[in-house]
Amino acid sequence: MADFEQVDGSKKEHELRLYAISTCGWCRKARSFLEGNDVAYEFVYVDNLEGAEQKKVVEEVAKLNPEGTFPTLVVDGADVIVGFNNDTYMDKLL
Repeated sequence: MADFEQVDGSKKEHELRLYAISTCGWCRKARSFLEGNDVAYEFVYVDNLEGAEQKKVVEEVAKLNPEGTFPTLVVDGADVIVGFNNDTYMDKLL
């Protein structure tokens, strides 16, 4: 399993896992939103993974988000938010 980086925050109401690409502008916006609102989450830059580890994470994302686009945010292991939309993040997370 890929090592997810933990980001601390005072808001821990949800368990959040963000799949992102390091060069993706929308992924940066998602991370900025979470950090700007002091929300705890974990993330992985899929493009920084290699070989079998990357393949496994890409397959994981495809199950959650069949289009395989980024960012993909998993909320409490069940809800999936695809892409970044400030209003959606506000409604679901704050």
